[in-house]
Amino acid sequence: MGYIVLIEDNSDDEMLTVRALKKNNVNKDVIVLHDGAEALDFFLATGRFQGRDIRQKPALILLDLKLPKISGLELLEKLSTEALMKQIPVVVLTTSIESQDVISSYQLGANSYIRKPVDFNEFTGTISKIVDYWLSLNFSALEPVA
Repeated sequence: MGYIVLIEDNSDDEMLTVRALKKNNVNKDVIVLHDGAEALDFFLATGRFQGRDIRQKPALILLDLKLPKISGLELLEKLSTEALMKQIPVVVLTTSIESQDVISSYQLGANSYIRKPVDFNEFTGTISKIVDYWLSLNFSALEPVA
């Protein structure tokens, strides 16, 4: 079911995340968006994504907070008004440990807040835990429970 959306402006972090997903045998497509404005266009099917079928929902969104154009927090705020977007798990995956970022993320609808580990093995382990929980153990509102 679905695909993963990674919203990340740092090319090194993008590469590490995609590598970690592959290492964890995630067989979902990964769509990478590089700033908040591009992500907003994607989710609302506007701009270069005009005509995209918005009924095709991602299984998971991995969101960095420190994004150009529109920050991750601003993106969460804008998407919080979209009813169908509320059904998609959003994991904030960021370097920020500012308490206000944590509080604001949850207030704006994030389902989880995780600080990116610096070490690749730790990072891979973190991605493994995210994938196990959000794509295996957790029941999504977008798929029927058997």
